[in-house]
Parts: sequence; structure tokens; C-alpha cells
Amino acid sequence: MASEANTTAKTMLQVKDINVYYGAIHALKGISLDVRQGEIVTLIGANGAGKSTTLRTISGLLTPKTGSISFEGNAIQGKKAHLIVKDGISQVPEGRRIFADMTVEENLSLGAYTRTDTDGIREDYDMVYARFPRLAERKSQVAGTLSGGEQQMLAMGRALMSRPRLLLLDEPSMGLAPLLIKEIFSIIVDINKAGTTVLLVEQNANMALSIADRAYVLETGRITLTGEAKELAASDEVRKAYLGG
Repeated sequence: MASEANTTAKTMLQVKDINVYYGAIHALKGISLDVRQGEIVTLIGANGAGKSTTLRTISGLLTPKTGSISFEGNAIQGKKAHLIVKDGISQVPEGRRIFADMTVEENLSLGAYTRTDTDGIREDYDMVYARFPRLAERKSQVAGTLSGGEQQMLAMGRALMSRPRLLLLDEPSMGLAPLLIKEIFSIIVDINKAGTTVLLVEQNANMALSIADRAYVLETGRITLTGEAKELAASDEVRKAYLGG
């Protein structure tokens, strides 16, 4: 978890009153949130609450009908997704979305497609392999033959290859065994400690709140609660709705 000093850190991402539609369906209804430099911020909520839609809108895969999104002071709403990656935001999508017929190393190389600094890219292969030793052992293996946990590590490694300052993670624990979930969350904390700010969407609210600084609760396209993660984890309302208590 990032330090309490982050309360004075500068706002890195600001989402202001965005409305997003899928055809006639009003998916996000005036959502506002911010992420400060160095934080882990989590969005929790039931399936269909709008968590993934929020991430997809920030990363440029969806365009808000109204509202604004700024990153490091610059407007990014409506910008093409590959340019947002270049700006310093990278997303690990729900369901991993690795390229199953390509090797581990080829998948990682695609994460660096916006970059031309050959030496830096080589350094980042080393960084990813040091962080995920299992990927190093399997660098020539076809990615579709990896286990679910290894595929999640590959999706995270691929996102890190673009050197993001803000990492968006969409349901990293989905479909993983409890031991692997612990490992993935421990890696998320390490990535954050190494200097990458994290915005995490996660159905496993217990785990998400245990590593986050702050949290937002989404219900049917609206933010209904926000606060320090530890306060929300202790809230009766949140416990009953999301923490099985």
C-alpha cells in the first residue's frame, strides 16, 4: 500500500462527470473520480456496475458522451487508445487478452509497440523477467499453453513494457486459485512501490481493499461511496454488500 504522504501528492488522473452509453443504454451516469500519483485506487462493485466501462473509457476504447478526463493535466477523452498508451497509461484487460498463438516474448514485444528506444526495451524485458520468473522460464513457449495465472502475469508484463506511469488493471484475480490471487496482488503492490500508480477494478473486494489507499464503490453506473480503503473495508454497508459479512 502506498504511503499516507500521498494525500499531498498531485492528482495524476481526473475523471469529471462522464456519461457513457452503449447504444441506448446509459452505462456510466456522471462518474467523477481522481487518482493521485503513487496511489493504488480501487473500484469495487457488483457485475454490471460500470467498473470495466470506466477503465475502457479512460484508456480510450470508449468515448464519453459528456464530461472530461485529464491525465497529468492534459485532456485525453476522445483520444485514440494507442496515443493514450504513449501518454503513459496502460491497461491490463479483463480476461487477459493475450495472443495465444504467439510466444511469451512476442507478446511482451507487442507491449512495447509505441517505443523506439531499443536499449530501454531490452532493459524492460529484463525487468519483466525478473518480476515474473515463470515468464523467463517460458519465454519461447506459446502463450496459449500457459496456465491462467501465468497468462495473467504475461498480460501484466506486456502492459509494463510500455513503461506506464498509470497502470489500469481489470479483474486481475478472475478465474485464479486463491494462492495465485495472493501472488498477483503481491506483485501489484511491488509494481506500485517501484513507482507505478495503479487504478484497480476488482470483484474480490476484500483483496482490493487490503492493498488500496482509496476506493470508490460503483452501483449501476454511479459512484455511491468513496473513501480511504481501510474505512470502507470496516463499513457495515460495504461489508454486507461486497465482503460477505
